Amino acid sequence: MIDFNLFMYCTAGRRKELERGMAGKDPKLFRRMLDEIAGYVKLADELGYAGFGHPEHHLQIEGFEASNDPTLMGMWLAMHSERLRVITCGFVSTAHNPLRTAEAISTMDNMLGGRFGVGLVRGYQSRWVENFKVQPELGAVGPWNKNGPVDMANREYFSEYVDIVIKALTNDTFSHDGQFWQFPPADMVNPHDHPVYHQYGQGVSEDMHISEIGIAPRPVQQPYPPLYGGFSASLRTAKFWAKYLGKPIVLAPDMDLCKVLWDGYREEAENVYGHTVKPGVEAAWGGLMICADTDARAREWAEDMEWFWKLWPTAFGQGNVNRLIGSPDTLSRQIEEAAATVPINEMFLLLPQGISEPAQIHASLELFADKVMPRFQ
Repeated sequence: MIDFNLFMYCTAGRRKELERGMAGKDPKLFRRMLDEIAGYVKLADELGYAGFGHPEHHLQIEGFEASNDPTLMGMWLAMHSERLRVITCGFVSTAHNPLRTAEAISTMDNMLGGRFGVGLVRGYQSRWVENFKVQPELGAVGPWNKNGPVDMANREYFSEYVDIVIKALTNDTFSHDGQFWQFPPADMVNPHDHPVYHQYGQGVSEDMHISEIGIAPRPVQQPYPPLYGGFSASLRTAKFWAKYLGKPIVLAPDMDLCKVLWDGYREEAENVYGHTVKPGVEAAWGGLMICADTDARAREWAEDMEWFWKLWPTAFGQGNVNRLIGSPDTLSRQIEEAAATVPINEMFLLLPQGISEPAQIHASLELFADKVMPRFQ
């Protein structure tokens, strides 16, 4: 059985509107985007899709990826759905205090009644990361600086960030003394007596020395909501997420590479961390998805999305992703072939949200739900 999640980039306009420039500044386009997203979420909820995801990106004056605050967009999806999982993918580590991230995750999970999923990612768009980053030595990463000093520092920071988020989600109180963060600060003493802290809480002594801190509330889902690693095709990243049984989202069309990633994850999880890994936990698979009655019509519908993909993700080094573009039979065959190579129990289908007209996207979602999804239930 495969759970099918949808994912969008939060694009504010159609191709012609984006080509005019500065589409992200237009409140009318943004409002239309929100209303269209609400319609997609409601339809996906009714059709039986498992989840709906979105990224975090800021300063998007051009409108190609106007997603902004991750919890606000997540709550917009939650407002217009009753059943599906809202997947914020993800919190960009370089722009967030890990305690605030853990609080946001747990609060969202409580507000959604346990239907929240979360991705934690490293950050690849320099323009906004440089203006939002929480540590001066950090920077965005991509093919341009792979394995260089900035990449390695970012990777070390990300590891510590994820570790703190997990500690906060799974412990009543905790302390942390690392390379980038110290919680609580060394020798911290509350400046005034407050008996509630030591009488009804933990981590604070009667003389108001603070030795541990904790977030509230704890998440509904235990030990924490499902974790995802956003859009990865790296063995090193697959092995990293094996520690937490987080699920990398792999959009690579190369199934031989996918087998390496799945096998590497399983080996790391079982042999290094002692986890029991059920088939399909290793990673989620997917790609761009447009479903139409014929392959030709699907390719026609995909033209503007291909334009978007060439201009936007490709420039960040993300151009080589799987295309699930075709008739129900074509898409079913692609999924069957992929599932014959690696175990798949979850997929992420990237929508041409914003780029395509709503009627076209609705038709694609309905046809996929009617003709493709039942083959994998």
